[in-house]
Amino acid sequence: MEELIQNIIDDLTIELSVADANFNPDLLMSKVKSAVREVKDTRKYPSYYTQTMIDEDMNQFYSSIRDIALYDYNTVGAEFQTSHNENSVSRTWVDRNKLFDRVLPLAR
Repeated sequence: MEELIQNIIDDLTIELSVADANFNPDLLMSKVKSAVREVKDTRKYPSYYTQTMIDEDMNQFYSSIRDIALYDYNTVGAEFQTSHNENSVSRTWVDRNKLFDRVLPLAR
């Protein structure tokens, strides 16, 4: 799982350090780890799953984890905001729950 987390952090660091003059790597790491926990919780792994099985399964959710972490990083400071309009710039975010559409719980 650590390799997955590091790969996502590395990829997002490249993207964000170019686009964000105030890039914060510690904040990014926190958001990636939180996204991993949320996807893992959403999958609802049964007790017989080993850590190796979980790690292998989680690798298929790279894109979802990356998107969730990026979303959370980009909305820092605007938590729970439903609308924002400043100097004729209006922002609207996709519903965060839509980012979990590709992450389904395991059938039991």
